[in-house]
Amino acid sequence: MDLAEIWRVMRRRWYVLLPGLLLTAALVAGVYVLVPVEYRSQSTVTLLNSKKATVAFDGNPFLSTQASLTGMADGLARNLNSDDSRRDLRSRGVTQEYEAKIADNAQGPFMWLSVTGTDPAAVLKSDEVFTAYAEKRLQEFQAQQSVTPEAMIRMATIVPPQKPEAQTKTRLQYLIMAGVLGFVLSLVATFFVEARRRRPDKPGRHRPAPSDAPASGTTGSTGSTGSTTLPGAPDPGDGSARTARASAGTP
Repeated sequence: MDLAEIWRVMRRRWYVLLPGLLLTAALVAGVYVLVPVEYRSQSTVTLLNSKKATVAFDGNPFLSTQASLTGMADGLARNLNSDDSRRDLRSRGVTQEYEAKIADNAQGPFMWLSVTGTDPAAVLKSDEVFTAYAEKRLQEFQAQQSVTPEAMIRMATIVPPQKPEAQTKTRLQYLIMAGVLGFVLSLVATFFVEARRRRPDKPGRHRPAPSDAPASGTTGSTGSTGSTTLPGAPDPGDGSARTARASAGTP
């Protein structure tokens, strides 16, 4: 089936396709209303060496980097994503989804702290609370190991919580899925009706018998030998003809 035939079927069965397209439009509108736009705010922090470890660098922590800081950043991210931290953050008013992870392609102990939600103001406020909570958890982490304040790893904010940005990718995906699904179902219904209307008669259904019309060019019945019998003349093959010949003495 080519495109021209498909178009002809769609035009012929418009009364099936049109309601399907209207329902598809309603479905897309429903998804647009029911799936809200999400906003995301993100901050970037880094872990710095302790004051004691930076004495040899005149107290500049950015000149003293160690591989252990990256390991500590990974451990802190895992702790922030744990269930205990989620309950603690929820009690502080962070009810949106959040995530802590090592920054992509990071050349050091850099972390991304992001919060996602539908209310931009609440998202920004939650990201600020989340960033402060991460620094607090880092200090508690080390205090539990009896680390002295001079030897504690510190945290510095490289990029503060940013203005929330709309995340339209997920919503757009749902809209496309709803539109494609509705259009495909409309086409399936259209061609199903077309196939039903084109379905041949079932076997055994009574059909009218063809009419017994005489062959053209003949004025009487033709025998098996091709001879034509005039109307009213006796058939040479029947009994009356044989009796007439016998009475006339014809051998």
